[in-house]
Amino acid sequence: MEVYLLILGDHLPDPRTGQSVSQPDRVHAMVEQAVVAEQSGFAGVAIGEHHFTRYIVSAPELLLAAIAARTSTLRLSTGVTLLPHRDPVRVAEELATLDVLSGGRAELIVARGVSKETDLAFGIEPSDLRPRFDEYLRLLLQLLQEENVTWNGTFRTPLANVTTTPRPLQKPHPTVWIGSGSAISADLGAELGMPLMLPSTLRSPDAYADVVARYRSRLTRPGRVALPSHVFVSPSNARELWRPYLSAYAAFAEPWRGDGQALDIDTLMEGAAVCGDPAEVADRLNALQSLLGLDAHLVLIDVGGLPPDEVLASIRLFGDKVIPQLAA
Repeated sequence: MEVYLLILGDHLPDPRTGQSVSQPDRVHAMVEQAVVAEQSGFAGVAIGEHHFTRYIVSAPELLLAAIAARTSTLRLSTGVTLLPHRDPVRVAEELATLDVLSGGRAELIVARGVSKETDLAFGIEPSDLRPRFDEYLRLLLQLLQEENVTWNGTFRTPLANVTTTPRPLQKPHPTVWIGSGSAISADLGAELGMPLMLPSTLRSPDAYADVVARYRSRLTRPGRVALPSHVFVSPSNARELWRPYLSAYAAFAEPWRGDGQALDIDTLMEGAAVCGDPAEVADRLNALQSLLGLDAHLVLIDVGGLPPDEVLASIRLFGDKVIPQLAA
């Protein structure tokens, strides 16, 4: 099972001190986390895209380019790219540029997004979100695989004999995951033969069992499934150390959970949020792998104002003691 470090970039104060690092320091810290993740044996890093919130990463490709310059083996993915809000031609160009710069290490996770405020700010009507995503995804895959593309659709101007440059190094194209926990998007991913990335919304992982089963039943060739999990590992007292940070983050992220249930930190720590010593964390991640048949796990450690040195310590411990215990 491959392990990626997922970084969403919430910019929250430390709940113990009330102090926040500066935005520049926060962004630089994310790059440093990815460098340490490679040193610690992670397979990749995924960086999220958000707009107009206290998630402060709006251009993950730029951070990934900075990470590419300081790493040599780490897979470099967005987590996610909000495809309906982007021009698929530019997305194809940016992904291929990152692929070239990194020597063929670029990946992409595309999704619709969950913020109605972002949709409105980008001029997207709610009724257009799904069809726009479908159209843009098909065009993106065509642009990555083909040259001299002629295309006509509903949501952007036509293309006539267009070849995006540079061309990606990976063939037929860099891996593009479809990010979703819904049956509709899972069906689309299965139709297009894409790997499925489940959401990172602090919902119980077993909520996605039916979607994963549906996705696999519709595949015509082998597929891959990945799950993001909020994780904290410490030699001792992990729950006590993590509780104030997870609580702060869960309260911040609650509007995007989408299940309508009240937050309970102890319940989260038993399900969607994994914490403990290395053996406990490995056992729980292996159980999730068995539950959903996971091919990859995205580990989200940096949440809720957790101090940068504690984030790095948890990444190092995870790489040293947890990764060797994970199922193949």
